[in-house]
Amino acid sequence: MESLEYLMHGFGVALQPMNLLWAFIGSALGTAIGVLPGIGPALTIALLLPVTVSIGPTSAFIMFAGVFYGAMYGGSTTSILINTPGEAGSMMTALEGNRMARKGRGAAALATAAIGSFVAGTLATLALTFVAPFVAELAFVFKPADYFALIVLAFCSVAVVMGNSRTRGLISLFLGLAMGVIGIDKLTGQPRLTFGQPELLDGVELTVVLVSLFAIGEILFVVSRYDPGKDKPLSVSGKWMTKQDFQRSWRPWLRGTALGFPMGTLPGGGSEIPTMLSYTLERKLSKHPEEFGHGAIEGVAGPEAANNAAAAGVLVPLLTLGLPTSATAAVLLAAFQNYGLQPGPNLFTSNADLVWGLIASLYIGNVMLLVLNLPLIGMWVKLLSVPKPQLYAGILIFALIGIWGVSGSEFDLIVMVLVGVAGYVMRVYDFPIAPVLIGLILG
Repeated sequence: MESLEYLMHGFGVALQPMNLLWAFIGSALGTAIGVLPGIGPALTIALLLPVTVSIGPTSAFIMFAGVFYGAMYGGSTTSILINTPGEAGSMMTALEGNRMARKGRGAAALATAAIGSFVAGTLATLALTFVAPFVAELAFVFKPADYFALIVLAFCSVAVVMGNSRTRGLISLFLGLAMGVIGIDKLTGQPRLTFGQPELLDGVELTVVLVSLFAIGEILFVVSRYDPGKDKPLSVSGKWMTKQDFQRSWRPWLRGTALGFPMGTLPGGGSEIPTMLSYTLERKLSKHPEEFGHGAIEGVAGPEAANNAAAAGVLVPLLTLGLPTSATAAVLLAAFQNYGLQPGPNLFTSNADLVWGLIASLYIGNVMLLVLNLPLIGMWVKLLSVPKPQLYAGILIFALIGIWGVSGSEFDLIVMVLVGVAGYVMRVYDFPIAPVLIGLILG
């Protein structure tokens, strides 16, 4: 009951007109950032830090929360429509969502992603409100053997995204693992597979590989097979889901939430592993397993719910222990310190307005994002009617700007081109893309 009283106080803070405005700005900006490949919430919040010093910590963090949640919503849009995940957590959504769009069901895919994000975000925020201290203790209970078991379980989930050939799937997986071990070994301090390039000492950025394989590889593949005479826009039927779509989606929404939230609280858990496991689980439990690989709506609903639930889970150890478990959480920790604040148990009493205003703003932001995204489904699906040369040229420019914005490194652009060409070759010879990213993440 004490948490409920604090939450009501938080709503009083979050519902102040200026804080509502900042929540709206953060939600809208986060959605746009999620749509643009390569530009993530971590970079956006970092860029906003100097701008927000003058507006006060409570309003700033309410806006940051909107950016964080909005990016989870927006990342699914380009995954579904043009097979280019805006965020790493939307990688699994692209597998089924883009196939639904190609079959004229892009609107239904976007709708189940938006509603699933809302359901998972709201339920996960409830868990953040009432059980955060208990869930945070899991980080101390887990031992190295438990983390190893979790990683083995994630490796097992690769089997369902290996495509038609296990051999090709395993080659893709080990290619990702090879990229994952590039850099300085954390135990010995020795460089591995850096080939004398100092830029590789920190390893290969996941964002670079993600954008390269999906965006650059997809563009090269489409261009190599482009025939202007046959360039007909993909059709999109209806703005809303059918009754059957709802029946097939609500269970994956709940299961995705149950998977995503606890894993988001664990160091290194992130949003990638729960989305992979959610996709695996939905494929095993589906009454229509033959549709997976051809546009199964469960393959969109479950991973998107897991993605958003994991985002709320990341805030648990950050707020209660000062422990960042993702890149975005690390930037938020820096933002707290920028305001002279230290996240932890004392923060809940010394800065109750900030903490509970932030938590209350997550509920408000979820509603805002649902209202922003569902009516705009008709606008987003019109991306499919844009001629392919203009559409993919725009994607290429945004991808290059995104990678340059993340690192400002010419070397990363070279890596992007090389990995993009490799992605094109993999598509030509029917090597699955997802195992590469899974191997890199787990590596």
